[in-house]
This record gives sequence, structure tokens and C-alpha cells, in this order.
Amino acid sequence: MNSPMNAGKIFSCEFFPPRTEAGMEKLVVVRNELDKNINPAFYSVTFGAGGSNRDRTLDTVDQLREDNASVAPHISCIGSTREQIKLLLDHYISRGVTRLVTLRGDVPEEGQGANDFMHANELVEFIRRETGNHFHIEVAAYPEYHPESTTPESDFEYFKRKIEAGADSAITQYFYNIDAYLRFMDNCSRANLDVPVVPGIMPITNYKGLVRFSDNCGAEIPRWIRKQLEAYEDDIDSLLAFGADVVTSLCSRLLESGAPGLHFYTLNQSQASLEIWRKLNL
Repeated sequence: MNSPMNAGKIFSCEFFPPRTEAGMEKLVVVRNELDKNINPAFYSVTFGAGGSNRDRTLDTVDQLREDNASVAPHISCIGSTREQIKLLLDHYISRGVTRLVTLRGDVPEEGQGANDFMHANELVEFIRRETGNHFHIEVAAYPEYHPESTTPESDFEYFKRKIEAGADSAITQYFYNIDAYLRFMDNCSRANLDVPVVPGIMPITNYKGLVRFSDNCGAEIPRWIRKQLEAYEDDIDSLLAFGADVVTSLCSRLLESGAPGLHFYTLNQSQASLEIWRKLNL
């Protein structure tokens, strides 16, 4: 843990709210394994489309806080009123939460319903107005552009508005092309946006699932990676080994290039993230 590459970096992990009591019990085990090895600065907890799993998010945050974990709940504005967001903020303050991942959120299939906010920058402004500097506010960044963006320029403009509204830092959508991240950081520098932008890291553990999710969220899988994963589809050991090598190399290059840390999308599993951590030798 004394590697110069590690000095001053922020390492964190993401969970989604378990659906069952057994899932919550497993999450506690996973969190203990991550604590022991990575010792993350915080755990983020996702929030469903339109707040569809709001109660499970609250339960997960409460469980993690009972164990004194540092937690950063996702909070999204689509489908929410100001009153609902204020109640959430009050709840998190009462639980000692000091960090939030603030998002627009996905529009549910049945429509967005009641909604007082259209964009994440409006939610950031509201949180700042209601709570001052109580929360460290993370926002999302998209080095390969949000799939709904009309142009790269408009996509970056939305990011800029979130920072100007009061966000402290950002976590990116996952990517496997380091040039996208480096170009994004160049854009930040040119726009005088001096905030940490932590790369989101997705371990590779499944071919079809990764392709489906990546196609939906706009994350590119470079052809050479995609074809090799396809070749290993029925050889899980080779797929996992190849995936760990690819993602470890990406993480190493990111840290060497000045990335302020790494945020692991764990999918409520520990093994893949821990293998990358081990191979990084941090």
C-alpha cells in the first residue's frame, strides 16, 4: 500500500441494493473482503430508474452505516419532487452520510411521472442550496459521451454545468479505451474545470452480459477485446484471466497518466475487483 502510484489516490467501490435478505448478507461478506484488501474511501450505492428501488437503497445505506462504512448514495432527480429529494437529504444527514453521487437518472419505461428537475445540474444546485457544503457531491462523466447526447460538444457542456453548479468531483462511466479519458481530461483542462475525475472501472467477468450492457449505455468495447472475449465465451477461466489482464493494464496506465483514483463497479462481487487490485500490486 506504499506504492508511489497509490499516493494520494482515491479508491472506491460501487454496490447495487440487494433484493433479498440473503443478498444483503452476502453483500456484508463482500464488503468485508473489499475492506480488508482495498480499504475503499467510500462505497457508492445505486438508485433505480425514477427511484424505483428507493427503499432498498435506503436499507443498504443504513446497513453499511451501521457497520461504520463511508457511503455515497446515488440520488437521481428524474421522477422526484423537491419535497422527496429534501426528505432523502434529511435522512442521509441523520445517518451521518457526507457524500452523494448526484445523477439525472434513467427515465422509467412508464414515464418519468412527477418531476421538478430535468437535469443533474439542477439537482446539484438544489442540494447546495438546501444543505450548503454538508455533502461532497460527485457527478457522472462520460468520456465516450452519453448515449442521448446529440454532439460531443453538448455532452461536455452538460458536464461543465454540473461542475459550475457546485459538484466537487466526478466518476466516469466505465470505458476500455484510455484515449477517451485522456481526451476528456484535456477538455476539462481547456475549460478550466479543476476537479478530480475518477475513472469508473468495470471488471470483465461475462461476455454476453458485458456486450449487452455496454451497447445500452454507450460504452465501447474495442474490437480486439470483443473478439477475444467472444472466443473465450465458453472458457470461463481464460475469459476471466484475459479480462483481468486487460483491465489491470488499463488501470495501471490510468494511474501512471495521473488519474486521481479508481472506482470499481463490483456488481456486488469481490473476486474480480480484488484480482485486479492484486495484479496492480498497490
